[in-house]
Amino acid sequence: MQTSWNKEKTERYKKYAVSTSVLLSVCLFLLKLFASLATGSLAILSSLVDSLSDIVASLVSFFAVRIALKPASCSYRYGYLKAESLSALTQAAFIAGSGLFVIYSGINRFLNPLALQQTSVGIFVMCLSLGATICLILFQSYVSKHTHSLAIKADSAHYAVDILTNIGIILSLLVVKIFHINWFDTISAFLIAGYLIYYAYQIALEAMTALMDKELPDEVRTQIGKIIHSISDIKGFHDLRSRDLGGVYYFEIHLEIDGNLPLSEAHRLGDLVEEKIRQRYPNAQVLIHQDPFGLKEKRLDDSLENCTK
Repeated sequence: MQTSWNKEKTERYKKYAVSTSVLLSVCLFLLKLFASLATGSLAILSSLVDSLSDIVASLVSFFAVRIALKPASCSYRYGYLKAESLSALTQAAFIAGSGLFVIYSGINRFLNPLALQQTSVGIFVMCLSLGATICLILFQSYVSKHTHSLAIKADSAHYAVDILTNIGIILSLLVVKIFHINWFDTISAFLIAGYLIYYAYQIALEAMTALMDKELPDEVRTQIGKIIHSISDIKGFHDLRSRDLGGVYYFEIHLEIDGNLPLSEAHRLGDLVEEKIRQRYPNAQVLIHQDPFGLKEKRLDDSLENCTK
């Protein structure tokens, strides 16, 4: 979706969000490593593996956001914004891999049971991890809401799963501590793995949608139509194509105007459409082609079935 901040503020807060994510993921990994060694909990181990993937995913986001913020070049004239989608796809792979590793560890634990130790230490560490994760997600959600960064959104979604997993681990450790049901820890690990794989699928699906240049939502396309029809000298339009470059909208439009108008007037109308679109969608990229009204030609709209303008 389209960013709601100006370019400078968007770039600054994206950098803040990814830098904070990297720092926190490293700290949480070290905390959970200590707790895992102290308790022997498979649930904490699963969260530890997830934190390791967090580090890799956050580093991927860190570099992807920096690449995405680079200006267009001779070789990449649309810019580098799709780097965020590639980042999200990479994160999805790491998340899914974490889930599969936890499932493997859970099966092994069922075959080779192990009593847990120092559950109080594990509970304390996981509560601390939960509080830090909530703070990070609140900040990332704030940044993602205004920048619509797919990389930050994917990173935030990963940490959102961590909230559920941390709560689940805390509950499982309490059950083990109070009722001495050690297999409950393994069941919790399986549930965590299921959530990880599900979220990996969701993130990958959204990333693939962006990479495949899916059309923007109908409400956006409808709004473009209203903008064009608000200009009286424009008779209509066709072959509207749109896509999300990574927080920046891109539109291609064929305007239908009076064929007797001077070229300078046709150019003015095109500029007016661009201006109005950018007022509604700041930083949008717009490519306009002017056609004489009533011209019979082969159109993209005519070749697409069951589609509206």
